[in-house]
Amino acid sequence: MTENARPRPLLRTVVGEALRRHRQDQRRTLAEVAREACVSVQYLSEVERGRKEPSSEILAAVCEALQVELSDLVVEVGHDLAFDRAPADVVRLRLASITPIAPMAPPVRRSGTTMLLAA
Repeated sequence: MTENARPRPLLRTVVGEALRRHRQDQRRTLAEVAREACVSVQYLSEVERGRKEPSSEILAAVCEALQVELSDLVVEVGHDLAFDRAPADVVRLRLASITPIAPMAPPVRRSGTTMLLAA
């Protein structure tokens, strides 16, 4: 590992973070999800904190309790792992150096609209 390289996150840590994110987004307690998944609150807490590596059966039960497809969780975790590996360099642009190619229309703003800017 080079001097500037960050250590790679453990899979169990990223899985736990994703499960916690889903649970908190649903405004549910550890106790509610643990009861539905038939696991102890302490165990689910340790999974969410990345201290325990859940078996595939436990992971499936927690996903079912959260109403999240296991395949969607795996994709999310894969994305989180890939994003964490990406370099965190910030590119700063100076406005004076940007030459417009064509005049741009003003953006249309609507409630719930998301804008994506790409270079």
